[in-house]
Amino acid sequence: MIAAPKSAPDAPLEATTLLPAEAMAPNPASAPAATSAASGPAPDPIGQAVALLPALPPDRPGDRYGLQVLTAAWLRSQSSDATRRGYYRDLAGWLDYCARTGLDPRAARRADIDDWSASMTVTVGDRSRPPSAATRARRLAAVSSWYTYLQSNDVTDRNPTLLVKRPTSAQIAASAYKAPTLSVAETALLLDTAEGRAVDLDTEPAWRDAAVIALLFYTALRVSAFTGADLTDLGTEAGYRVLWHAAKGKGRDGRDYVRLDGELCRVLDAYLAVRAGRHPDGVARPGPLLVTTPHPYDPTKPGGKRLTQRDVTNILRRQAELAGLPTAARLSPHSGRRTVITTLLGNDVPLAKVQDLAGHADPRTTRGYDDTNHKLASSPVTDLTRILAGHRTTGPAPAKQGNRPAPGHR
Repeated sequence: MIAAPKSAPDAPLEATTLLPAEAMAPNPASAPAATSAASGPAPDPIGQAVALLPALPPDRPGDRYGLQVLTAAWLRSQSSDATRRGYYRDLAGWLDYCARTGLDPRAARRADIDDWSASMTVTVGDRSRPPSAATRARRLAAVSSWYTYLQSNDVTDRNPTLLVKRPTSAQIAASAYKAPTLSVAETALLLDTAEGRAVDLDTEPAWRDAAVIALLFYTALRVSAFTGADLTDLGTEAGYRVLWHAAKGKGRDGRDYVRLDGELCRVLDAYLAVRAGRHPDGVARPGPLLVTTPHPYDPTKPGGKRLTQRDVTNILRRQAELAGLPTAARLSPHSGRRTVITTLLGNDVPLAKVQDLAGHADPRTTRGYDDTNHKLASSPVTDLTRILAGHRTTGPAPAKQGNRPAPGHR
C-alpha cells in the first residue's frame, strides 16, 4: 500500500519548487538515518524535504534502509546543491504521478514510465505545455539515478527507466535553451550603465547591483559560486586579489579561486565600503558577499540575507533594461558566463586558458559556449592550402588567350 500524497497541489509537481535553495543545503553532520525529528535533535533539511514528497511510505522507526532514508541519502550523494535541487524537483514529478495513479513506485514498470513521460508538462506563465527534449531527458535521468540507488541497496528489483526511449542527443541540442550572449559593445554598455548609476546615486543597492554585473561579466563564474561566497572568501594569492568559491565537479568540499582585476575590484570595493557605512564602527559584519539591503520604510526587514539566483536575474534584467539592451527581458545569469567565454575566444585568447577560467574538464564544453563565427575566420583550412600549395604541380589555370588552351589542359 502506498502512502497518500502529503499535499494536493493545484499544479503538477513537475512545475513546482517545493523548497528554497537554502533548505536543500547539505548537512555533513547528518547520518542517513537522521531524517526525522524523532531520530535526533539536529534538524536535517534534506530529510525534511524528502518527507514532503508524495507516494513514499513512511519508514519504520530505526529502519536504516527505508525508502525515505535512502532517498535522502541519494540526494546527499550528489555533487552539488544545484544537482540536489534539480533531482529533487524531477523526482517529485515522478512521485506525484505515482500518487495520482495509485502506483507504488517500487512496483513501477516500463509502461508506467512511458505513460508519465507522455504526460509530462511544464508551466510557463499560466499555461502548460509539453517539455522540451532536454527537460524530458533530464527528468528521466534523475529518476533513473534514484532507481539505480534503490537497486544498489536491495530495495527494488528493477529500474523501470532502463529501456524507455529517451530523446536523442540531436533532439536535446536542438531544444536546449541558450541564454542570450552580449556583444563586446553591449557588455561595455551594461557595465558602464550599472557603474554610472551607482556613482550618481551612491547608495548600497546601486553599488551592489553594479558589483553583481561586474562579477557576471568579468569572471565567468557560475551564479551559485558568488551568491554562495562569503566576505571571508575574498583574499590574495601570489599577490593577486582572488575570490574563493565552490567549484562544480570537485566534490562537496571542492574549492577554487578566480582572480579579481582592477575594473571589478573598483566596483566591489565601493559596494563593500558603502555597506560597511551602515554600521556605527564602519566595518561590515561577517556574512555573505552579496546581501539584500534594508527596506527603506519597514524596520522589520533589515536586509543582510544572501542574494539568490532569482535576485541576480532581476538585477541583471533591470540593469540591461536601463542600458536599452534588446535582449534585456531574456537575459539570465548564465548570459554572463556565455558572454565572457564568447568574448575571449572571439579575441584569440587560447582555448586552454578560457577552459581553465570556465572550469571545464573538456575543451569541447568550452567550445559549446562560443557564439561567434571566429572558427570560420581562423579556420586552419587556409593554412592547409598554403602548405600544400608549395608542393603541388598544378595550380589555377591562367586566363585564356584566344582559343589557345591553358597549360596542363591539353
